[in-house]
Amino acid sequence: MAVTDEAIEKIKGMIVSGALRPGERLPKESELASELGLSRNSLREAVRALSLIRILDVRQGDGTYVTSLDPQLLLEALSFVVDFHRDDTVLEFLAVRRILEPAATAMAATRISEQQLDALGAQLDKLGASPSVEELVASDLDFHRGIVQSSGNSVLCSLLDGLSGPTTRARIWRGLTQEDAVSRTLHEHRAILTALRDRDGEAARSWATVHIASVEQWLRSTL
Repeated sequence: MAVTDEAIEKIKGMIVSGALRPGERLPKESELASELGLSRNSLREAVRALSLIRILDVRQGDGTYVTSLDPQLLLEALSFVVDFHRDDTVLEFLAVRRILEPAATAMAATRISEQQLDALGAQLDKLGASPSVEELVASDLDFHRGIVQSSGNSVLCSLLDGLSGPTTRARIWRGLTQEDAVSRTLHEHRAILTALRDRDGEAARSWATVHIASVEQWLRSTL
């Protein structure tokens, strides 16, 4: 494993230094192994590991390329990793989300278009007053993703997308066990939307904080 780690670090060094650029093809395996002073086996293992986290793209019959290194692509690995969280760490993920998402919501207040606001409103109208828990959770994910995308920060959007996975079950549990959870969530969504329509970043931030904190508070009392 130490040899593979060394191989990973050397390839990483080439990318960070600019010797290998986004979209560029790596030299042939034998040439790269010789250049880096690595065995072909350790190089192969390093390439496999880096392809799993979207740093490299192995194309059968064509060679291995550096990916675009786009933040959204790289952070897809985050959602894969956090799916393996333990139940007692859900609160930690929610705490991180409570820090980041209100900030993104406040940023969106000055950038979100009227068309996007109308789409969010139509989404809430379509959901109705008595959605199932599954419908509410799916809508909740889409609602917040739409707002965060309007923040204009792709890294923040990708981070929050990755963090939403482990909190989904918490929202389902809440909907199944807390009588007013559905109505409260709908009310909070409407309040966030109103603040966004008013272009009131601080109100949007506050309502987003309340919204996430209510799930966090409920979960803390049940664990």
